[in-house]
Amino acid sequence: QVQLVQSGGGLVQAGGSLRLSCAASERTFSNYAVGWFRQEPGKEREFVASINWSGGSTYYADSVKGRFTISRDNAKNTVSLQMNSLKPEDTAVYYCAAAPSYYDPRWDYWGQGTQVTVSS
Repeated sequence: QVQLVQSGGGLVQAGGSLRLSCAASERTFSNYAVGWFRQEPGKEREFVASINWSGGSTYYADSVKGRFTISRDNAKNTVSLQMNSLKPEDTAVYYCAAAPSYYDPRWDYWGQGTQVTVSS
């Protein structure tokens, strides 16, 4: 069982930056792949980025590639999503999730979600 606690998010103007964090207390968190997803009201949840257990492999949705960076610090049991050059269309509730496998992820554990609002 992995419990994920998110922090960060908020309101920012277009072109600005925000940083989201996803933390877990379990030491086994370092064995999990972690992904970030987002969901707008009335829409399905969409994939944003993922990172494998070591941080050596990352993958991004085309819509955020070059603007967002996912990273992890296994010593601190945290995964971060640095979001730069934010656009109004990035507005959504963001969720982190953990999966035992990076290449065939089953996102078994989810954070509580955090609102990101980008004003134009």
